[in-house]
Amino acid sequence: MSWSSDKLDALRQKFADTAASDMFNPRFARVADKIFAKNGTRTAPYAGMLTFCSAPSLQPGEAFDLGELQVAMLGVPMDLGVSNRPGSRFGPRALRHIERIGPYNHVLDCAPVHDLRVADIGDVPFESRFRLEQSHDNIEAFVSKVVEQGVAPLSVGGDHSISHPILRAVGKDRPVGMIHIDAHCDTGGPFDQSKFHHGGPFRNAVLDGVLDPERTIQIGIRGASEYLWEFSYESGMTVIHAEEISSMGIPAVIAKALEVVGDGPTYLSFDIDSLDPSFAPGTGTPEIGGLTTREALELLRGLKGINLVGGDVVEVAPQYDANTNTAQVGAQVLFEILSLMVFSPSING
Repeated sequence: MSWSSDKLDALRQKFADTAASDMFNPRFARVADKIFAKNGTRTAPYAGMLTFCSAPSLQPGEAFDLGELQVAMLGVPMDLGVSNRPGSRFGPRALRHIERIGPYNHVLDCAPVHDLRVADIGDVPFESRFRLEQSHDNIEAFVSKVVEQGVAPLSVGGDHSISHPILRAVGKDRPVGMIHIDAHCDTGGPFDQSKFHHGGPFRNAVLDGVLDPERTIQIGIRGASEYLWEFSYESGMTVIHAEEISSMGIPAVIAKALEVVGDGPTYLSFDIDSLDPSFAPGTGTPEIGGLTTREALELLRGLKGINLVGGDVVEVAPQYDANTNTAQVGAQVLFEILSLMVFSPSING
């Protein structure tokens, strides 16, 4: 039956005098009820305090009281572990400046800032801007306070070396599994008189007993550093190279990830250089041939239901970006991980 005046009259009768907050579909009404104020308005994306995903702000204070939070988002502005271009210390600030992230995830059908008790609790306080090992101690101490209150940390770096002290806090009582999306395995050994660089956090975490390598999958690996990643294979990690993704397809990659981590506690680490630099040039070690943003979103959303106990987004170095593309992608990825936390049995079970 073709379009008719009767159909137009029916639409006018139903929608002509309704407000933006008036929804007939129960799925959309559920979201609108959380987002719109009683007067029919909603917060402007360009107004208010800058926070991750426009979440509420909470300052723990000296008592470090996180109240009833389920998830604490925190910045880790430290890039002393880089082997190439510095600048990811500016990542947390860049991601907070991105507007219009969320509030609704239409694929996962959730509004995570409203469906979880979540807040941006600020940045890790560092005792020195010059000492890498001391900075790692500061990160571990800060995140440990979060974990000890039964709150899941969702961190924004910073370089990838920050994941090691975070995992020391998250995996203190039992080793966790991990889904690691990156161009590099980051399981290299010590060099230049340090093992704490951003090319070795997951080797360190395994040797510290806080990361289970047999429940770890690394996705998107590529580039000229393959010879450095012997530890990944020797320890039992599953590695999916970027070149394999096209033939496997994203659904098969998702299935493999779910198989590897199972239903145990799992950490999700997303390095922005997993994306092709045509999408995210603002990073320290760009590698061509990476994921597209659409592939990354499909991959993340396919992980719905995993038992997430924490996560991070790292290596956004905004000063190498001609525009805000990399920070835009990083903020969206952060939102996607937060959305996954809505369905994590450990967080919102």
